[in-house]
Amino acid sequence: MAEQLKNVYTKEYINNLASKIKENYSSFDIENFTKDIFCDSWDRLELKMRMRHIAITLNFYLTISYKNQIEILKIVSKDFDSFEAMFFQDFVEVYGLDDFDTSMQALEVFTIDSSSEFAIRAFILKYEDKTMSQMKKWAKSSNEHIRRLASEGCRPRLPWAVALPNFKNNPTKVFEIIELLKNDKSKYVQKSVANNLNDISKDNPQLVIEFVKNNLGTSFKLDWICKHASRTLLKKADEKILKLFSFGDIEHINISNFVYDKLVNIDNYLNFSFELNSFEQIGNVRVEYIIYYLKSNNTHNKKVFMISQNEIKLKNKKFSKKQSFKNMTTRKHYLGKHYISIVINGKEMIKKEFILK
Repeated sequence: MAEQLKNVYTKEYINNLASKIKENYSSFDIENFTKDIFCDSWDRLELKMRMRHIAITLNFYLTISYKNQIEILKIVSKDFDSFEAMFFQDFVEVYGLDDFDTSMQALEVFTIDSSSEFAIRAFILKYEDKTMSQMKKWAKSSNEHIRRLASEGCRPRLPWAVALPNFKNNPTKVFEIIELLKNDKSKYVQKSVANNLNDISKDNPQLVIEFVKNNLGTSFKLDWICKHASRTLLKKADEKILKLFSFGDIEHINISNFVYDKLVNIDNYLNFSFELNSFEQIGNVRVEYIIYYLKSNNTHNKKVFMISQNEIKLKNKKFSKKQSFKNMTTRKHYLGKHYISIVINGKEMIKKEFILK
């Protein structure tokens, strides 16, 4: 089993953090700081709560003003990176809400080797216009990490983060950031822009459809953003978005040789294959499959999976796939009747039942 992310904070890691702080703040109490980090409740804390615990303990042992704390932490942060360093940003979120300018400077520094996407949201909630104005400046930065923060931080539905209700209701200010970044050369930034648009599509689908309509065909990079941003709408078989991507008429396409496992053992795979046939070139198609998972209350939950989306210049094309039925923390499987369906350009073409035993 893979090591849990929360276990990145080893004693060696915390001792290294304490030593770096000691180099810049001579009265820092390494021994008691480390002891307080690994308190009696430490083992029960999950990743984000461990970050919060580190931030709170840092504040207790850095007995100086917030501005001076941040100056030290900005120096120390250079020796730490990736997700595990996000306790620096958490420190800003907890202790910096009343010092906007100092906190913005800190989050800009911290995001370069880590990410400030979670912490910035507390400032959006408290100072919406002021923070979004700052993020417009970040969107023009020469550093891709700072530009990405401008987009990622204002996603209405950023996973693992507090939602932004105002932007879920009206994403106008978010679109102002997106317009500044939609032609960005960095794939890192492009992906964030697409994810932001995909978030918006869940509450305001028509606005994303209009964005795609106005931007599709402008450039290869913007085309990629438009398609990646439309993945939720495409999965929902939204007719307008399917039409924009030329996933249209399928009357000339047939499915043949659909072979699948009618009995599947738990912790095993459902294997299936099928062919698309046409009297002409198959053309531009989005090929998906749906598993209708049996639920504990005897109803079914529909889950859509992608197989392929591109232009097929052949008259026949075979597909083979397998779907795991291994129980996971995110999905428990129930024994009994399930269904599999093949979907072409948003239309269910064939649906069959199978038994999970």
